[in-house]
Amino acid sequence: MRYFLKLAYNGTNYHGWQRQPNDVSVQQTLEEAFSMMLRTPIEMMGCGRTDTGVHASEFYAHFDLPEEQWAAVNVDKNFPDSFLGRMNNFLPKDISLYDLIPVAADAHTRFDATKRSYEYHIVLEKSPFETQTAVYIGYKEKLDFAKMQAAAKLLLNYGEFNTFCKTHTDAKTRFCEIMRSEWVEVDDGKRWVFHISANRFLRGMVRLIVGMCLNVGLGKLEIETVKTALDNQTTLVKAHSAPAHGLFLTEVKYDYI
Repeated sequence: MRYFLKLAYNGTNYHGWQRQPNDVSVQQTLEEAFSMMLRTPIEMMGCGRTDTGVHASEFYAHFDLPEEQWAAVNVDKNFPDSFLGRMNNFLPKDISLYDLIPVAADAHTRFDATKRSYEYHIVLEKSPFETQTAVYIGYKEKLDFAKMQAAAKLLLNYGEFNTFCKTHTDAKTRFCEIMRSEWVEVDDGKRWVFHISANRFLRGMVRLIVGMCLNVGLGKLEIETVKTALDNQTTLVKAHSAPAHGLFLTEVKYDYI
């Protein structure tokens, strides 16, 4: 039986979602906890591969429970209501589980996702409480919000994004359908949040886009230069990847849940 696990995590203490040979990841932490609780080896597949320090307020992983273990769940193959509570008490405080959903045997959290959304948080007033979940920028007066917004909106005119893809990726195509790309001012202008949604994303794509927007806002990069790079699918000479800790995966959509 296959299950989708809905969860969230603060990525500060993890080297991304995916298992690493010498570092702790979210995937490893969950697999070890579930394997111990269910008394059988559990392997999980995530809906994406968030980088070291990146957070997720909504994330899905799937795993299979062998037939002989169904009795440990219950007769209708649904986990008891108490199971998630027990797992949340057992797991570290920076990982939260929200739901376990029985799905078809061929359902896939990574390949079946139809939409993913990210947010990137910038705070313009220093806060000692958000050092892990937002990037503080102390030079608001040097940033042109209108130019950053124009740079974000420019992306909606394109479908291929080799310009914003890190090297050494295993992606077979650079095509992405971007549905939303915009900056929003909140908290009386003390926070700027970049929102982007697409059917898929390339390796390092969102952080490179945010870095581009910041460079445009600072006058270090002209929008016409970005447009030319996108037209020709070339990388930017002044490419900048924004720090990981401001980035959140916030939504993953499937047609069947």
